[in-house]
Amino acid sequence: MTNNVASIAPTLTAAEPAQEVGGWHLPSVLRAAGLCAGAIALLLLIGFMLSRHAFEFDLAISNALRGSGPAWLRHAMADVTALGGGTVLTIVTIGAVALLVAQRLALTAGMVAAAVITGTASSNLLKLVFQRPRPPIADRLIQVSGDSFPSGHAANSALVYLTLAALVTQVTPGRATRSTVLMLAIILVGAIGTSRVYLGVHWPSDVLAGWSYGTLWAIGWWQIARRTRPLLSR
Repeated sequence: MTNNVASIAPTLTAAEPAQEVGGWHLPSVLRAAGLCAGAIALLLLIGFMLSRHAFEFDLAISNALRGSGPAWLRHAMADVTALGGGTVLTIVTIGAVALLVAQRLALTAGMVAAAVITGTASSNLLKLVFQRPRPPIADRLIQVSGDSFPSGHAANSALVYLTLAALVTQVTPGRATRSTVLMLAIILVGAIGTSRVYLGVHWPSDVLAGWSYGTLWAIGWWQIARRTRPLLSR
């Protein structure tokens, strides 16, 4: 019996259609993140329609967090924020797609590539639509350019790391492993977004919007993959 199960498992992973591998139920971690993201996105949209300037909580959080702590923390935050930059995210995406293809997970690889390309493009489009100014130059600890809302680092890191984690959970056995993958992605995305506020280059609401956008994008592609995988078995 054990030998039969072991011989079937590689086939399921390679073909990608089997419910037994990852299951088709949205992971509870991702479900909770999606509910929070939806609520935050709605509140921010209403607030932004009333004012394009920083909200009161933006100013309070920015003043309290920006550049606080020892010098090593400022250097660490600069390193963390780089993990959400375009160069690093491009390398991560290409590497992840290559590894997935090597593992014969072509559908997952294609979904990751499509989600990242379309998500990044739409994130940049949102910046052009809202055209919100960044915090004052005097408050910034690093040099940046472009509009502020939503945070590109927060949005793009979420749609890369979280989408990748979400899609990989569909072909990863073990609930504990799937939850760990998602939690690590959420922690990384959270650290990147926090670094943007700490370095004074984004308002907290910019980051919240980016997190919400990226999270909902990841869930959307999880659903697309969920509906596509069973077609492979027909």
